[in-house]
Amino acid sequence: MKRTRPSLGAMLAALAAMAPRRLWLGGMALACLTVLMGMALLGLSGWFIAATGLAGLVPATALVFDVFMPSAGIRLLALGRTAARYGERLVTHDATLAVLAALRERLFRSWAPAGAASQLRLRPARWLQRLTGDVDALDSLYLRLAVPLVSACGAALLAAVVLGAMHWQLGLLLGLWLLLVGTAIAVVLARRARRPALRRAAALERLRSQAVDLVAGQTDLLMAGRLPAQCARLAATEACVAQADRQLNRLEAHATAAYGVVSTLTLVGVLLAVGWLAEQGVIGAPGAALALLVALAAMEPFAALRRGAVEAGRTWLSIQRLAPQVVQAPVADTAVHLPPPGVAAVLEQVSARHQGSPRWALEAVSLQIPAGTQVAVVGASGAGKSTLLSVIAGELPATQGHVAAQPGTWLTQRTELFQDSLRDNLLLACPGASDERLWQALEDAGLASDVRAMPQGLESRLGEGGLGLSGGQARRLALARLLLHPAPCWLLDEPSEGLDAATARDVLACLQRQMKGHTVIVATHLRREAESADRLLWVEGGRLLGDARRGTADFDKLLARLRDDAATPAAHAMAKGF
Repeated sequence: MKRTRPSLGAMLAALAAMAPRRLWLGGMALACLTVLMGMALLGLSGWFIAATGLAGLVPATALVFDVFMPSAGIRLLALGRTAARYGERLVTHDATLAVLAALRERLFRSWAPAGAASQLRLRPARWLQRLTGDVDALDSLYLRLAVPLVSACGAALLAAVVLGAMHWQLGLLLGLWLLLVGTAIAVVLARRARRPALRRAAALERLRSQAVDLVAGQTDLLMAGRLPAQCARLAATEACVAQADRQLNRLEAHATAAYGVVSTLTLVGVLLAVGWLAEQGVIGAPGAALALLVALAAMEPFAALRRGAVEAGRTWLSIQRLAPQVVQAPVADTAVHLPPPGVAAVLEQVSARHQGSPRWALEAVSLQIPAGTQVAVVGASGAGKSTLLSVIAGELPATQGHVAAQPGTWLTQRTELFQDSLRDNLLLACPGASDERLWQALEDAGLASDVRAMPQGLESRLGEGGLGLSGGQARRLALARLLLHPAPCWLLDEPSEGLDAATARDVLACLQRQMKGHTVIVATHLRREAESADRLLWVEGGRLLGDARRGTADFDKLLARLRDDAATPAAHAMAKGF
C-alpha cells in the first residue's frame, strides 16, 4: 500500500500533543505579557517624566501633582516584567525540551521494527542527522516563530489601543501598519533564506557523512592513496556550509536594517501625528511622550521574528523528513509468531530478500527446530547463514512463507558496545539485574577477573564502540550480556570470529557451559563452533541443501570438511554430496 506524506497540520498537531497545553499556552501568554509590560513601562515612564517636568513649572500644580501612583505603577511594571520574563523563559524552554525528548523517543520507536538495524547500519550519518540536527531544528518552530509572533501581535494591539484612545483613526492605522510591514519583512526573509538554509542543511549532512567516512576509514584511504582526496572533499563541503552561513548572515543583517528603517518611519509618522494632535489640543505633552515611546517599542517584537524566519527553511525541511515517523503510527511487526510448545522455530517455505536486492537471500526454506537443541548452520561466506538467523529473529521479514519462533537474543558478528559504563552496557540486556547477577554473568563469561582489576570495576567507562577493551574482552562482555538476557533462544553469528585460537576456545567453552536449557542456533563456517551441535544445516545460495543429525555419517562428513578457514571449494564439494 502506498504511503502518503503527512500534512503540515498533522505534524503540528502531533508536536503539540507531546507537551501539556498549559505549557504551550502559558509560554505564549507569559511572552506576550512580558512585551506588553515592557511597552507599558517605557510609555508610563515617558509620560511620568514629561508630566512631572511640566508640573514643576507651576508651584500650585507641583503641590497637587500625584507622584506616588505613577511611580508605584512603574515599579510594579518593572518587577512584573522581570518576573514574566523569567517565567516565560522557564515555561517555553520546558515545553520545547519536553517535546524534543518525546520526539526522540517516538523516532527511536519508529526505527525499532524489523530491518531497522540494517538500515541504520547502511546510512548511520543520515539517521544520526535525523535524531540530532533535524530534531533540534524544530525548536525554532515554537521558540523563534510562534512565541515571537504572538508577542508581536500583542504589541501591535497595545500600540493600536493606546493611540486609538487619543485618535481612533491613528490607532487603527498604526496597528495595521505594524502587522502588515512587520510580518511582511519576516515572510520575505523566510522566502529568500529558504534556499541557502536548505543548501546548508544538505551540506551539513554531507559533511557529517564524509567526516565519519574519513575517521572510520582513514587506514584504508591511506593505503589506497585516497586520504588527500577525501580531505579535499571534506574541505569543499565545509566551504559550502560556510558560504551558506554567509548568505544567511547577510540576509539577517538586511532584515535587521529593514526593521530599523521601518521603526524609524513609524516613529517619524507617530511624531508628526501626535504633534498635530497636540497642536489641536487633543493631547498634551505627556500624552505625546507616551504615544512616541509606545510606538518606538512596538516594532521590537517583530524584529525578534528574523531569527526564526532565517531558520524557517531548515525547520520546514526537518518537518518533512520527520513527519512520516512522527505522524504515522508504527506498523506492528507480525512477521514472526510463537511456535507450538516444545518447538523453538518453524519455517515453512520461507523466502526472503534484502531491501533493494532483486535476488532471493533465502529461497523456499522449510525446517523445524525443537526447543533445547543445538543447531549449527554451516556453509561458505555469503551462503545465507546470517540471513537465516535474521529471519528467525524477525529482523528480516519473510517475503513468502510462514515463520514462527521463540523470543531470542542475537549475538551478531559485530560486538555492539556503547560509550558508557560497563554496568550500563550490561543492563541493556536485563535492566533490573542486581550487582550480584551482573558479576555472575561476568564470571560465567570469563571476564570477572579483568573487571575486578579495573580501578572503578563495574563503573569503568568505555569509549565509543567499547574503546578501552581488547577484542577478546569486548566479545566476552557481549557474551555476558547474552547470558543476562532471559530469552530462551540464542542466535549466535560466528561467535569466535576474529579472535585468536586460545581466546576463541575459551569463549566457546564459556558458551558451552551455559547452553543448558537454551535453544542455540549458530551460524558458522568454522569447525570449532559447529562440533558441539546436535544438528548441522548446510546452506548454499540461500537454499537449505543438507540437514544432518549427530551420530549419522552425513553429520561426520559435514563436520570433517569444515575447517577454520572454511575454503569455498570444500564448501561446494559438501553441497554436491547431498
